[in-house]
Amino acid sequence: MKKKWLKLALVLSLSVGVLAGCQSIQNWWKNTEAEWKGLEMTVRTYDENSQLIDQMSGKSLSMSRNEEFDSVDSEGNSKGDSSVLKITLGKYEIDHVGSSLIAVEDGLEDLFLKYQKNATADDQQAAVPILNRMVSKFKNDFTGKAKVILIRSQNGTPLATYAGNKVSLYASDAPKTSELLIDGKRLIIYRCDYTIYDRELLER
Repeated sequence: MKKKWLKLALVLSLSVGVLAGCQSIQNWWKNTEAEWKGLEMTVRTYDENSQLIDQMSGKSLSMSRNEEFDSVDSEGNSKGDSSVLKITLGKYEIDHVGSSLIAVEDGLEDLFLKYQKNATADDQQAAVPILNRMVSKFKNDFTGKAKVILIRSQNGTPLATYAGNKVSLYASDAPKTSELLIDGKRLIIYRCDYTIYDRELLER
C-alpha cells in the first residue's frame, strides 16, 4: 500500500513539475495574478512617428477591454468589440483608445538600440511548412521559443524591440491587442505593427 501511495505522489509531483514549465499554464497564472493583485508594469503610449506621448508606472497594474463600449446585437447581447482599454493603476482608472500602446512588466528590457532598425532574414534551407507550424504551435503552448519581437507604430516607424528565450504569443479579449509571455514576464501590445522572428533566423 505504501508503494502505491509513493508512486501516486511521484506521478503527481512530476505532473505538477511538467505543468509548471508549460507556457500556457504560466500564461493563465500571469492573467490570474494581473486580475487579483496586478503586475508591476510600465505603460507607454506613442504617436504614429513612435514619439512618446505619455508614460505611467505602478506596482498593481492591470488592463482589460472596457466592456461599457461593446456594441450589442439585435437581442441585446454584447459583441465584445470595444477598442477602449480599461487600465487600472492602483486605485485609479485610465481609459485609452487610439494611439499605439505598449505595457511592459518590470524586468523586460527594450533592446531597440541593440538591433538594427531594419531586420533582414534569409534562409535557403528546404522545409515542410505544415510541420514547421505544428512544431511552432507545440513550442508556443508548452516550451516557448527563443524569439525577437520588433514593434513598429501604426505607420511603420520602429518603436521597440524585445527578446527572450521562452516566448509565447496569446490572443487578448481586447481588439487590436496581443499579449506575450517573455521568460515569464508579460508584454502587451495595442494598435502596433509587429513582427516576431525566431531568434536563430536573425543570428544566422
